[in-house]
Amino acid sequence: MGVGAKDITTSVQLFEWSWTDVANECETILGPKGFKSVQISPPNEHITGPQWWTRYQPVTYNLTSRSGDESQFIDMVNRCEAAGVEIIADAVINHMAAGCGEGVAGSSYCNRQYPYYGPQDFHHDQDNVETNCEVDDYYDQYNVQHCDLVGLPDLCTGCDYVQQTIAYYINYMNKLGVTGIRIDAAKHQDAGEMTGYLNRIPSSMFVNQEVIGAPGEAVQPPPYYSNGHVTEFSYAYQIGDDMKYEGNMNKLENVGNGLMPTNDACAFMDNHDTQRNGQAPLTYKDGDVYTLGNMFMLAWPYGSNIRMMSSYYFTDEDAGPPGVGVENGLNCDNGRDWVCEHRRAGIANMVNWRNTAGTEEVKNFMSSDTNNQVSFSRGDRAFIALNRDGGNSWSTTVYTGMAEGKYCNVVASLDGDNISTCKDVVNVDANGNASITVPPLYVVAIHAGAMRSKRSE
Repeated sequence: MGVGAKDITTSVQLFEWSWTDVANECETILGPKGFKSVQISPPNEHITGPQWWTRYQPVTYNLTSRSGDESQFIDMVNRCEAAGVEIIADAVINHMAAGCGEGVAGSSYCNRQYPYYGPQDFHHDQDNVETNCEVDDYYDQYNVQHCDLVGLPDLCTGCDYVQQTIAYYINYMNKLGVTGIRIDAAKHQDAGEMTGYLNRIPSSMFVNQEVIGAPGEAVQPPPYYSNGHVTEFSYAYQIGDDMKYEGNMNKLENVGNGLMPTNDACAFMDNHDTQRNGQAPLTYKDGDVYTLGNMFMLAWPYGSNIRMMSSYYFTDEDAGPPGVGVENGLNCDNGRDWVCEHRRAGIANMVNWRNTAGTEEVKNFMSSDTNNQVSFSRGDRAFIALNRDGGNSWSTTVYTGMAEGKYCNVVASLDGDNISTCKDVVNVDANGNASITVPPLYVVAIHAGAMRSKRSE
């Protein structure tokens, strides 16, 4: 037993997908494209209601939710495992549901009384187990970690019974095949208290902790590093600030500077929260610029864990998922149902690019005179050129750092990483140079795993 394992992985958050759709996606897209894992929405019983945030108000840890029941959950885990994709469950274990009502599986709750917990299992006022303070001062650690967040009863994560119950929930999912968790609202739990329940689960489990380290606040990421990965929210700002507008691409060479150590970081462009609270500088609503940002993120070595976002279209920030399933992509990218950003060729095919680059460092970073274009290699394993110009292609001869040969430009089409059907070939000469043309707001990307042949053949 111990704390969360730290491996180099590429994941995707399939936000609010049903378990059946997740299983299909593992088999048809995620496994073949090289995704190591998928983060699913909270699998436990939650309050009723159409809003997305109902998933984040737990009633019990029974595996019945809007995404499906336990049998569908088990089927998903098994099918994804067979496809080579691990399941990371979004674990809402900081608090329970507010108010009174009935969960989606029929369990009743009211006034800090739940099937698993009673008032004594929550943080509470000194003289009244029925009441507690509210989180309203982020410069006070006690207030952040012992008071109720937006009225949600705050579990006493330092209490032995609570730790046992949380660990039982996680271990049960692990027994079913779940290999990792994303801990929601980890910032609102003391890092040492978290260690108490994490020491009760297998040390091989992947742990990703949601900790927003805003400057000057009382709770910062470093104490959580020993528990597992920590979400690096500032990473998206660095990419977004450099890519949102033309003429800043040269600054990308500094991405990662001043952030948490790369081996501790979960890096991402956006998630379900930052899409809706304005804290994501780029989302699917930014179109091709967002896709370009994700391609850069997959190419840049910062973050031992990288997480893509897969959304649904929304205008109402509270709106829950579409009323139709993904249906193997039939309802993707149509402007009204599921966005499925991770299916775009520039994102999906860059996953194996990142896998091939591995731990190789950035070399040969080059910026154009306009600072709208950059290129770099990852050792001699992979090379990429990015064009931020919104209206013009970029034609150039550039040093790739790659061995002589013919390589597939893996982002040329959805099946572009399939060498036998490659639609765009990049010729690298004996000196490592290649003449390329990069479309507006796109990239040319090659890697050693997609080498068609040597030039002499």
